[in-house]
Amino acid sequence: MIKSIPLTKLVQSPRNVRRHGDPAADSELKASIAAHGLLQNLIVRPAARGKFEVEAGERRRCALLALAEEKVLPKGYEVTCLVLEDDAEIAVETSLAENFHRLAMNPADEAQAFAALIDAGASTEDVARRFGLTVRFVEGRLRLATLAPVVFDALASGEITLDLAKAFGATSDQEIQARVYEQSSSGYYAPSADSIRRMVLSGTVRGSDARARLVGRDAYTAAGGRIERELFDDDDSESWVDVALLETLAAEEMEKRAKALAAEQGLAWVKPTLDAYASHDLVEGLIRLPAEPAPLTDAELARLDELDASYDEHAAILEDEDSAEEAIAAAEATIEAIERECQDIRAKPPELAPELKADAGMILVLSRDGTPVLQPVFYGERDIEVVGDEDVVEVVASVGIDGQRRAALSKRLVDELAMQRRDVLALHVASDPGLSLDIMVFTLADADTHDWRSRAATTLRGGVPAGPIVGFEAKDAPASASLADLRSGLDESWRSGEDVSSRFKMFRTLADESRAAWLGFVVARTLEASLNMAGERQITFQDHLGSTIGIDMAQWWRPTAANYFDRVSKQVILDALTDVGGLELSSRFASVKKGDLAMSAERVFAGTYITEVEVRERALAWVPEVMRFADQPGIPADNEAQSPDADFVANDDNQPPSELAA
Repeated sequence: MIKSIPLTKLVQSPRNVRRHGDPAADSELKASIAAHGLLQNLIVRPAARGKFEVEAGERRRCALLALAEEKVLPKGYEVTCLVLEDDAEIAVETSLAENFHRLAMNPADEAQAFAALIDAGASTEDVARRFGLTVRFVEGRLRLATLAPVVFDALASGEITLDLAKAFGATSDQEIQARVYEQSSSGYYAPSADSIRRMVLSGTVRGSDARARLVGRDAYTAAGGRIERELFDDDDSESWVDVALLETLAAEEMEKRAKALAAEQGLAWVKPTLDAYASHDLVEGLIRLPAEPAPLTDAELARLDELDASYDEHAAILEDEDSAEEAIAAAEATIEAIERECQDIRAKPPELAPELKADAGMILVLSRDGTPVLQPVFYGERDIEVVGDEDVVEVVASVGIDGQRRAALSKRLVDELAMQRRDVLALHVASDPGLSLDIMVFTLADADTHDWRSRAATTLRGGVPAGPIVGFEAKDAPASASLADLRSGLDESWRSGEDVSSRFKMFRTLADESRAAWLGFVVARTLEASLNMAGERQITFQDHLGSTIGIDMAQWWRPTAANYFDRVSKQVILDALTDVGGLELSSRFASVKKGDLAMSAERVFAGTYITEVEVRERALAWVPEVMRFADQPGIPADNEAQSPDADFVANDDNQPPSELAA
């Protein structure tokens, strides 16, 4: 029976199956009722004291109450209701049916409806306000309404997803949209949103494109691909017209390479991508597995010893001023080859524990030169228990007096619930900067203790880089010694906790200074080795950091015979002496043999030789350019400095430099 009932007489039913809401959706519903009125009646059941319990439509009741409180509606507002006389069990079934069989609008239908309102004279702001939506949401749906008809029809019929439709909308050219849709729908490879977006934004692809290099001209043309050339085009600049075909061929080739690599590496799977990186979507739901570079074999260690000996032999040629130019050039080339081979030996890929490898996988990316590259990161998937033919996960629903009762939940539901629970926790962590900082510092510090067989709580990682030389420690360097002292002074009392939760609880009880010290240490220990020089050792951000901090490198590192001068050519030493004392100073050492020169240079740059004040200050401030941080000033030139001859005073022995060196 349909009946109008005052809003004040409607109450929530304990049998209503909906227990959770969505604030954003509730706001939209409230705006819709305010603009258009109640478009669907409530389903109620008589209760005590003349009240009616709402079996279906609780969200609408709450929206009406909110509007009444805001005085948009009168308190005695009459609500149209369908009154049930059924028993409680039937009422629950009715509530479930009303909620369960509700179908959300297709995005294409929404787009057409919004477009009709705009055509009737409404603005996007009007539509957004009347339906409780954001202007951006309305604009997004209106963009869908401008898709090419074939693409729009595919969205409406469910042939393509909303994400794919949005990717087609990356361009407003409907001809391009239609052409890409035709090419992609006829291909073997199911396109992704990223691939669609690439295709619609680039009408053609150059021959230098990574996908073109991977597939190759012969395979592309054999499959019917077209190539257009201008007068001065070469293989790299020519235009490959059939982008969708190229995407399909490239994806098939990457899929073939991925399967071969999975079998070769003994992995459960290898996921290919045409991007040069592993996107978030590609690794979503996966966990990184612990892997370390394999230890060097005896043969590799022996080879490194041979290379070190060969390096010293050829370095001696460079240091000998009597060496011929041809011999020097050959030695330089050999040393460069030795350095490359040493790097290749030490740069071993990470290895996974054998017990984890059978269930692990990796990501195969496409480098910009068209070479498939297996990223050196192992991923694992959470174990899923399959019950019968359904993809479900068993979880404990409740515990009764008769024991444990279990309910099977679909994997999709489990994943959705997990993500929603994550977002609730993330909101509270994001709102508490102090807690956020503690979590970050603790997670990085606890990496030494954490059991990598268990799933990590966050994606935070702060491992210690191996460095280009295995086992090297500059124990006599002031910075290294100070860093070791800092490390030994950290409060590690929290490590006594039995599990990660107890360790975190104990960590948070540390004094502010102790936690701050851990912050500095865990960030500092992640720094890679770099130099202010062109090549692979250059890290410009570290140069920026050092320059910003204003580090005076000369206060922390001094060149000695052991750490520098014995290991560079004689000319490099003389150039350094010229930097601080001009040609007058370097000429005094020009005839000194290399070994003696290195010892003399160590004393000069340590300030042991007492020369004129300005020269001594420059010597104490000098470090090799590669040790400085970029944009920092070097040793100022002083072309007008007096010759060191006049004021040069030897040390206590009053010996000239050449004799001191001996």
